[in-house]
Amino acid sequence: MSGITGAVEALLLMATEPVPSGDLAEAVDAPVGEVEECLAGLAAFYDETGRGFELRRVGGGWRYYTREEHAEVIGRWLLEGQRGTLSQAALETLAVVAYLQPISRGRVSAVRGVNVDGVMRTLATRDLIEEVGRDEETGARLFGTTTYFLERMGLVSLDQLPPLAPHLPDASALEAELAGLAGHGSDEPLPLDAKDAPDAADRPRADRDSEGTE
Repeated sequence: MSGITGAVEALLLMATEPVPSGDLAEAVDAPVGEVEECLAGLAAFYDETGRGFELRRVGGGWRYYTREEHAEVIGRWLLEGQRGTLSQAALETLAVVAYLQPISRGRVSAVRGVNVDGVMRTLATRDLIEEVGRDEETGARLFGTTTYFLERMGLVSLDQLPPLAPHLPDASALEAELAGLAGHGSDEPLPLDAKDAPDAADRPRADRDSEGTE
C-alpha cells in the first residue's frame, strides 16, 4: 500500500462526517490522485479481509461505516447498554441536577462535596441531562434534565418529582440547599463560592483572552 495509508486511515478515524479526498490530500501533503488511489485500495482491502467496517464514498467524501450485516448485533449491544443501571454516585448527581436545575457543574460538586465531571459526562451521554444555558454572572455552563429523563421517570413534568428524602442518603444536605435557594429573592444574586467559579472552558472567551495581558 501507499506510504500515506496510515496517515489517511488516522484522519478518517477522527472524522465525524465524510472527508473529501482533496482535504485528505492537503492534510497528508500528497497529490489528490495518489490519495484517491490509496482510498480505493483501502476500501478493497477491507472488503477482501472481511473487516467489520467498510470505507464508503458518500456525500462527496469518504468515511468509515460498520457493515450492514452487523446492524443487529450493534443495535442489541446499544440497547443493552442503555438499560445498564446507574451507579449510586450517578443517581445522586442526577437528583441534584433534577431538583436544583438549572445548575452549574461547580455547584453540583459543591452540593455533593466531590468532583462530578466524569459523572456529569456519563449522564449527558445517557441523554439524561443537557446544557441549557450559561450563568449570566459567571459564564458557567448550566445543566438541566432532558425530556428523556422525564420519560424514564414516568413523569409529565418536573413538578411531579417526588420528595427528596426517600431517594437520597444525604437528602438533608440537598434540602438545606433548596431552602437556601428559596430564601433568596428573585432579584438577589446567589452567593458564589470557589467551587462555583467556572473553569477556563466555561468562562467567556473575552475573559480568558484577557488573562496574562496586564
